[in-house]
Amino acid sequence: MANGDKQDYYELLEVNKNASESEIKKAYRRQAVKYHPDKNAGDKASEDKFKEVSEAYEILSDPEKRARYDQFGHAGVSGGGYSSGGFGNGSPFGDIFGDIFGEVFGGRQKAARGRRGDDLQYNMEVTFEEAAFGIEKKIDIPYAKRCDACGGSGAKTGTTPKTCPTCQGAGQMRFQQGFFSVSKTCSQCNGEGRVVEHPCPACRGAGTVRDKKTISVKVPAGVETGIRLKLAGEGGQGAKGGPNGDLYVALSVREHSFFRREDNDVVCEIPISFTQAALGCEIEVPTLDGKVSMKIPEGTQSGAVFRMRGKGVPALQGYGRGDHLVVAKVETPTNLNRQQRELLEELAKISGEDVNPMRKNFFSKVMDILS
Repeated sequence: MANGDKQDYYELLEVNKNASESEIKKAYRRQAVKYHPDKNAGDKASEDKFKEVSEAYEILSDPEKRARYDQFGHAGVSGGGYSSGGFGNGSPFGDIFGDIFGEVFGGRQKAARGRRGDDLQYNMEVTFEEAAFGIEKKIDIPYAKRCDACGGSGAKTGTTPKTCPTCQGAGQMRFQQGFFSVSKTCSQCNGEGRVVEHPCPACRGAGTVRDKKTISVKVPAGVETGIRLKLAGEGGQGAKGGPNGDLYVALSVREHSFFRREDNDVVCEIPISFTQAALGCEIEVPTLDGKVSMKIPEGTQSGAVFRMRGKGVPALQGYGRGDHLVVAKVETPTNLNRQQRELLEELAKISGEDVNPMRKNFFSKVMDILS
């Protein structure tokens, strides 16, 4: 294309002539991504457009070339030309193409470095009391550790990993694709840059072996089912000098046969007899701290709740404790003997109660129907 036929560089990038360096860079990035050949395969118009906006950016990103272009137009920079070669050091495209690769190709791939170890999870069950007051437990964790036989190299004793012949130790393969130089992780060495020709028999070339370690876990007071404790660095061992992973201990609290938990309160149901409820009494109530004597006032109704403050579950990472709630359950006497029945009937008469009100009401309705 002759210089006289070329489109104005500012118009190509859709910026005004007073645009700053950063505005020009953003504009080019936007246009380059839009017309990138890999996103418009087989589209000759897009490929030509990509060449034009790249040429515009090469000129306008260079202060000296931009000044000549502003003064003399395309004639002022015709000697510089647009180079479609590599984008190495000194190229005006070096910084911008790092960003474009991140969007078009999902980011640059680098040779593998030290890999972080795997995070592990251990499921731990604790009793109701252990969850309430906390406990320290020892657990055995299986994990992958560095092979002592080969020092983690994966190579048999007396041998060493060799430089990967495919990538020559770079860990990457570089391909020229249109106007781009694209890097991919080497498939032979998986980015390591080295290959093991004679695998270590102990780890079979993996560099790690399965092992088991004992860890002490402190379960704080007040935990509940679903809480996970994090033990930093206690997970799988890192490879190639990478950091260890973390260990997560997932807690589940075993149900109690007598207590149940509501927030930080402990609830229990205590059965009392009809006589105890009517006359009042003193009973022993089990709590997390042991048995406690509690007075039941006379005339207590079934379902009445009595509160013992500060006898519940300690607040997790806080202060104080919840309460202990006692729910009274009045038991109705069954299998009465004759004397017991007579005494209750006598009590009913004295109290003015009708022993069979529903039965009488039923027969009264029947008589009304038949009359």
